[in-house]
Amino acid sequence: MASYLSPLSSDSGSRRGGWITFPFITGALAGLTVASGGWGSNLIVYLIQEFNVKSIAAAQVSNVVSGSINFFPVIGAIIADSLLGSFPVISVSSFISLLGICLLALTATLGSLRPPPCVIGSDVCQPTTKLQLAILYTSITLASIGSGGTRFTLATIGANQFDKPKNQSTFFNWFFFTNYIASVVSGTVIVYVEDNVGWKWGFGIFVIANLIGLAIFLSGSRFYRFDKPKGSPFIGLARVIVASTRKRNLHISSDESKDFYYGHGGVTDVVAATPSKSFRFLNRAAQKMEGDTKPDGSILKPWRLCTVQQVEDFKTLVRILPLWSSSIFLGTPIAVQVSLTILQALTMDRHLGPHFKIPAGSIIVVELVACAFFIAILDRFLCPLWQKLFGQFPTSLQRLGLGHVLNVLGMAVSALVESKRLKITKDHHLQDKPGAITPMLALWLFPQLVLVGVGEAFHFPGQVALYYQEFPVSLRSTSTAMISLIIGMSFYLSTGIIDFVRRVTSWLPDNINEGKLDNVYWMLVVVGVVNFGYYLVCANLYKYQNASDADSSDEVKMSDIAS
Repeated sequence: MASYLSPLSSDSGSRRGGWITFPFITGALAGLTVASGGWGSNLIVYLIQEFNVKSIAAAQVSNVVSGSINFFPVIGAIIADSLLGSFPVISVSSFISLLGICLLALTATLGSLRPPPCVIGSDVCQPTTKLQLAILYTSITLASIGSGGTRFTLATIGANQFDKPKNQSTFFNWFFFTNYIASVVSGTVIVYVEDNVGWKWGFGIFVIANLIGLAIFLSGSRFYRFDKPKGSPFIGLARVIVASTRKRNLHISSDESKDFYYGHGGVTDVVAATPSKSFRFLNRAAQKMEGDTKPDGSILKPWRLCTVQQVEDFKTLVRILPLWSSSIFLGTPIAVQVSLTILQALTMDRHLGPHFKIPAGSIIVVELVACAFFIAILDRFLCPLWQKLFGQFPTSLQRLGLGHVLNVLGMAVSALVESKRLKITKDHHLQDKPGAITPMLALWLFPQLVLVGVGEAFHFPGQVALYYQEFPVSLRSTSTAMISLIIGMSFYLSTGIIDFVRRVTSWLPDNINEGKLDNVYWMLVVVGVVNFGYYLVCANLYKYQNASDADSSDEVKMSDIAS
């Protein structure tokens, strides 16, 4: 099968790609992440304080927005793989993000675009008008689409600059490191500006950050190695299903050299092995019959005959699908924790000393800091130590397994901390007082966030490296977006879980001091344990399709980048 991606040679023979592109791609990532991370992390507080939205409803809106931000990268990846390539998708998406954030800044600047604040001490608030809601949700939608279109497509164009798996693996580590550091900056410094200086100033900084990120990305265009899309690879995969179904009664030939179609002239741009024995019924799609090919050897009936490589690509997706699905309920507890932790922080003492108060939207930054810090520790110390002890670097599957364990432990600690918070609330008779502050430091929320953050350092980069390595070459952009699809589905599922819990139990009222939030976390522990068992089964049955596993090969560290 001809490769769907072929290098462009518009640089007049000069070599493009390599580590020279690293500062441009990570610089763009930093600017765009600062722009999108700040408004996203503080959206719950913005909706409650400026648009009079109830706490649980605000958390639900935030989860839907987060899910959409992580779902749109899949659409962007498909467009990049099939039609435009990564560079145009990132450029256009960055501009759309800029439009959305500018509109958000207007809602914070113009009083006519938001309702008047609620009367202090009263539950009566003036409702938000339809026009105000329309402008708010339009701005959020544009900002979400723009953020989603750049998020993991940047990872793809970055990885495409390197040929060696070890360099790609290192790039992914530092891609996530940069992403988390930028998220920390937007979730602390700029969120503090929003809470203490003014929302319009915070949104103004996001606009500037978006502009800078877009400018940095475009300025590196002369160094990038571009890939030109050659049509949708998904059509080829769909043809495998149709062709194998139409030939379901065909006896599978044992003559692999003569009876199977390897491409026009028997040669393809991608070296394909002989038809594998797994999912053998799909091999019929590549088995030639009379009338399937033209006299020159090309395909006459594309929905009755596929190349062997197309069949093997489809099998690769089928093999990795169970592993991918196990990560959905790895991300769902994190999504639930993100929104509910902010609501917990709003009811706790967030003072650090007499003059500083931690913004509620910044609490979640602890998780990002832990993740970014531990990614660096992994790359510089733990992975080399692992290699000395066991003779190889930890594989992607081993990283994922450790991430599962730490995630379950983080949910268990969340349940214990919430039990303590509820006990203190009841001891001080505050459960019937909406808006009351429990005399318990918000620092108690840090351990659970650190555990989940360290778990993310294991499983998120591990997943991206695994998918990029194992997916067919024609689906490289889609492979890096698969982790984003997981996050998006996790946030959507978290919205469904919270809604389900509210319908069948009394654990999550609008005033969480009257509820049993600790039971929600214990429920997530049970889900995590069951899901970990499912993951172990999938990992035990999975076999790497590429013998040179990127994570078990020699890696390079940041010191190698400068050389």
